[in-house]
Amino acid sequence: MDYRALERAARREATAELSWHAVSELEQIVSGRRALRAVRHPLGFVCLPILRDGPRGVCVHVFGRMAFGGTASEGMGSGGMPQPESTVPQVHSHSWDLTSTVLYGRLGNRRMRVHDEPAQPTHRVFEVHSDPSGVDDLRPTQRLVRCLPGAEQTTARGQTYSLLAGEFHTSVVPGGRPAATLVLGRTQPDRADLSLGPLSAPGHRMVRGTCDAAQTARIAQAALRRIHEPEPESLS
Repeated sequence: MDYRALERAARREATAELSWHAVSELEQIVSGRRALRAVRHPLGFVCLPILRDGPRGVCVHVFGRMAFGGTASEGMGSGGMPQPESTVPQVHSHSWDLTSTVLYGRLGNRRMRVHDEPAQPTHRVFEVHSDPSGVDDLRPTQRLVRCLPGAEQTTARGQTYSLLAGEFHTSVVPGGRPAATLVLGRTQPDRADLSLGPLSAPGHRMVRGTCDAAQTARIAQAALRRIHEPEPESLS
């Protein structure tokens, strides 16, 4: 997979080309030609890490607790497939510029207005230090801020949105309906992964669970099926 070609396609808003690349990669996962493993992210989605090339990366993110045939009360879907955990949307910013194309469903993003406010803060800034083992250490900093909601954007199938490194935001799947995105990321060396938390909260850890080969294939197969399905006429 050529990251720069995907980046050019995203700038042209050539979403059909981007979707074709996503389908090709997912088909290789289903057939077993790609040996990658899906990762359950603490923010409530499943990540399929398609490419890692220095500061550049490509992933397919699969959202929605019901996406793989489970029920709301189950931790496992049909066939023993792990479901993403239900989480409260977390205000965070990435250390990388993000360009995301929606493959199916809809995804909402709300940019947050965050400014330093040591006198009357609402949140403390935490640095997120990720280990290759899948453990994220959230370490409290001395930075106190006030966070207010900003503009919200909902992106539908075939549309693309971008976020710059350092932009605080939250992501929400409207109605909890299934959605998936093809994500391009380019790390910026002067940025850190950040999250907002309670003023008095201690540092803590979050673990990214790794799926096995069979679970990963089922996740990819479910995403492919939804990509090929027509979008419902009404998503309200």
